[in-house]
Amino acid sequence: MREDREKKYEGITTFKIGEVARKANVNKETVRYYEKRDLIPKPDRRRSGYRIFTQRHIDQLRFIKRAQELGFTLSEIKELLELRMDEGTTCNEIKAEAEKKYRDVVDKMNDLQQIKETLLELIDSCDKNGPIGECPILEALEGENETGRNLR
Repeated sequence: MREDREKKYEGITTFKIGEVARKANVNKETVRYYEKRDLIPKPDRRRSGYRIFTQRHIDQLRFIKRAQELGFTLSEIKELLELRMDEGTTCNEIKAEAEKKYRDVVDKMNDLQQIKETLLELIDSCDKNGPIGECPILEALEGENETGRNLR
């Protein structure tokens, strides 16, 4: 543990960007990017110009990572963070966002299932010994396949 590098700023433990990145398991560029996108609060600066990060920044970075793992986009995460900071937000509003994301995931899974079936159909229709000019896979990618069905 690198507690010797942690500094106190107005009674609060502070960290340099590298330590924040390490503790949140992201790289420094990610911290900078999230700062630019207003996903994490702008840190104060020391007189030397160094940014002063706190545990709040680390917690917020971890929140962002977990939300990304669940499929939330950065725009959706920003909205969740704004809702989280609004004292008037209800749990039901957060639930609605999660339900919307769930529906998106189900739709994507259905799309992927359709893609999987279409690819298997194309693979099965291919006579690997035929001339390339009669390749049903290439024909399907150029337009409609022999069954007249569009790919999607």
